[in-house]
Amino acid sequence: MRKLRWVLLPLTVAAALLAATQVGARTEAGDAKAPIKIGISLPLTGNFSEPGTAAMRGYQIWAQLVNARGGILGRKVQLLITDDGSNQNTIVADYTRLITEDKVDLLLGTFSSLLNLPASAVAERFKMVYVEPAGGSPKMFNRGFKYLFFAQQATAPHQADRFSNWVAKLPASKRPKTAAYPTQDDPFTQPVIEGIKSKLEKAGVRTVYSKVYAPDTTDFDTIAAGIKASGADLVAEGAVFDDGVGIIRSFKKLGYNPKVLFETSAPSESVLFSKAIGVKNTEGIFYAVSWSPAAKGSNYPRNKQFLKAYKKKYQGKIPAEDAADAFAAAQVLETAVRKVGKIDQDKIKDYLSGGHDSRPAELGRDGRAAAGIPARPVAGRQVPDRPAEGDRDDQEDRLPEAELALGKEQAVPRGPSAPAARRAEGEAWLEWYRRSWGARCWR
Repeated sequence: MRKLRWVLLPLTVAAALLAATQVGARTEAGDAKAPIKIGISLPLTGNFSEPGTAAMRGYQIWAQLVNARGGILGRKVQLLITDDGSNQNTIVADYTRLITEDKVDLLLGTFSSLLNLPASAVAERFKMVYVEPAGGSPKMFNRGFKYLFFAQQATAPHQADRFSNWVAKLPASKRPKTAAYPTQDDPFTQPVIEGIKSKLEKAGVRTVYSKVYAPDTTDFDTIAAGIKASGADLVAEGAVFDDGVGIIRSFKKLGYNPKVLFETSAPSESVLFSKAIGVKNTEGIFYAVSWSPAAKGSNYPRNKQFLKAYKKKYQGKIPAEDAADAFAAAQVLETAVRKVGKIDQDKIKDYLSGGHDSRPAELGRDGRAAAGIPARPVAGRQVPDRPAEGDRDDQEDRLPEAELALGKEQAVPRGPSAPAARRAEGEAWLEWYRRSWGARCWR
């Protein structure tokens, strides 16, 4: 069996090299009025299903608004969304199929550094622009990729800078003296917590507990007991969602209430998070957010439209941050295509990395809450952090009726390709990826 694997791998890579050449040369061949197909794989099930579903909604609202304005370059957009099940093997197979079989014109990224790391390698191999809405791990940007762009304003180590600075500037009598740092073994959460820890230690806050736990951890009683025993005044947890809820429930069982509690991503799913731990228990929990529904004015030209369309479709609910980030990533790609005037991967890549104001999507960067540093127009890093000229919608109060490009809230059917088969198909790609970029570049 092992020999068979070694025989298959070169064949897979050889086929990939041929397909990559074909994709790199592809521009706007075909019917100019055919829809622009945009391929996306998202974690609609599994560990990242909550933020993955929110991201899907953000993409869908963007497609609805774009199509209501006539599309892009005179063509409607069609989203081809697959469910990767929060699995790295599956997402590699998904993006490969979207490119080589579905022949998508454009790509948009997924949720989490864990999934974006291998997914972006597929896009890079095929020389297709890949704008990611979430996934700020430093490991995303140390590989020299040219087609990768990040649509937020801060990478992971700087996500919590505002929180850290706030703690450090508290009067000595109110500043926490000790801190605990539990974090999931995740390429995004760990750098966030390390960034907090570094800043607070410099401010004189002593570390009394630190632990990295497995992503599949479900029982947090032991971790919570260790934190309580440490006497930490402040707890900063690198949490995705379920783990953030789990540790709070364990704190409640123990009767432990730290003076300050910070979590990375879990509270961003505000409705689900509040229901899971109880609304009264949300008071005093901090997290870094990249978007605010309250932002308005010339710096946030589409925020009002986004909110209106989202609340109309989802029974008046306020969007999760991950929905806004996906909407913003799609706007980055949209603006680049409009500016270039055609679908040409290299020209879109050059535009985004060439110092232009390629980001129209300042949906609502709340200066009081948003963490981090200004984005820089560097390929494989963040795109510029200013709205593009002329991207304002002069009729943002008028929202024409329009069907979503993806109709119901579900993934595009993949025919006979079952999830298990897609994971197996992705294993060969991941083997090539490990050999090309390092065996542990996403863990």
